[in-house]
Amino acid sequence: MRKVVFLFLSVFVLLPFIKGEEWQGVPVNFKKNGALQVSPDGRYLQHKDGTPFFYLADTAWELFHQLTDEEIEVYLEDRRSKGFTVIQAVLLPGQGGLYTPNAMGLLPLDDIENVTPNEAYFKWVDKIIRLAETKGLYMALLPTWGDKVSKQSGRGPEIFTPAYARAYGAWLGKRYKNFNNIIWINGGDRWGGDGNYPTWDALGKGLKSTDKNHLITFHPPAGYSSSQWYHNTSWLDFNMIHTGQCENSFDIYDRLTGKDYNREEVRPVLTGNPCYENHAVCNQPDSLGYFDDADIRRAMYWSLFSGACGHTYGCTDVWNTTNPDKTPAGIQQVGHARCLWERFSWNERVPAQELLISSNQAKALKGANYALIYLPFGGEAAIDLSQIGSPEQLQFEWMNPRTGEINIADIKNPDRQLKINSPSSGDKNDWIFILSTK
Repeated sequence: MRKVVFLFLSVFVLLPFIKGEEWQGVPVNFKKNGALQVSPDGRYLQHKDGTPFFYLADTAWELFHQLTDEEIEVYLEDRRSKGFTVIQAVLLPGQGGLYTPNAMGLLPLDDIENVTPNEAYFKWVDKIIRLAETKGLYMALLPTWGDKVSKQSGRGPEIFTPAYARAYGAWLGKRYKNFNNIIWINGGDRWGGDGNYPTWDALGKGLKSTDKNHLITFHPPAGYSSSQWYHNTSWLDFNMIHTGQCENSFDIYDRLTGKDYNREEVRPVLTGNPCYENHAVCNQPDSLGYFDDADIRRAMYWSLFSGACGHTYGCTDVWNTTNPDKTPAGIQQVGHARCLWERFSWNERVPAQELLISSNQAKALKGANYALIYLPFGGEAAIDLSQIGSPEQLQFEWMNPRTGEINIADIKNPDRQLKINSPSSGDKNDWIFILSTK
């Protein structure tokens, strides 16, 4: 399997996403920018020096279990070259991770029943985290996959009581509090309430008791947000939503992201587990097919245009590192969103559906001197320019989310009610219309 994984990951090393060039430089200067924190308005993440941070993650749950040093080096460099800023991985993984040694021959625990960490395994994890830092990447670490708390369909075993969870969280926090590039993700695709609540809450409190330097969120089950249980806890810093592998319509982002964005006590929110590229829709490939790159783009832009501070990419062939034959197009395209986001100021970006007179499922957001309109299927929309600026002072552009290419829109003598029609339309023909002051 490990040889197969390496071949799959190496396919993409030289395949760029920005006009034939790789992403230049590292995404984060940890020494200059400082630790991550929540912005003063509670809407997004930023560094200590005030530099905004765009959470653009890849899902590599089995990274510490399935890959060797060399394979991880190839993988991390590939994701750096595509503009990713975060890698999500699990310290106590599923897929039999407590019983089967990882690719380096190491098990994470010396004593499963008493949750005793294996020092050799975690020294190796330390090395991988530091390697990610050299590439300007954050590691968003799940202390454990959910089957160690609530087995459900996993292999388990259920080893965590609240006492063990708090002790393990405190041990992790103490070990990693001085690392520069860590984000904690409590939970692991499991219900956060009822009988599970005391254990997840204890793990969160354990982490925060010894690590005040890093942000913490919670990975909920499909169809939920971390805010369902933990929005007002002392240890949660930002919310994470999980849309799952059945839904991919704007409704779920409106219901989850939109609801969190509009809460009275504001916290940043992002999608941590969307639909996965090449995953069978609702596990019914014969009748429903597979999620493709168009689904990936819609999920990302619907979430961002609903007020999310970042987004996570997922692919069936990547998270479990097993299939070298498929070449997911979406992974080449998500970096275009980062390019677009970093072109405009962060601290004033807000959802702005009021800009749309008629929308054809379009979604809008705006800043002080710009607006972005996402058309998930292309087509027509009508925009109220009076809320943005004088038409003669605006420039208009079309961005192709598939390629990242931006071209001037051919619009002559615009009126205050501007009607637009995208260059193409249909299921895989989404477009972004950009309005900005000249």
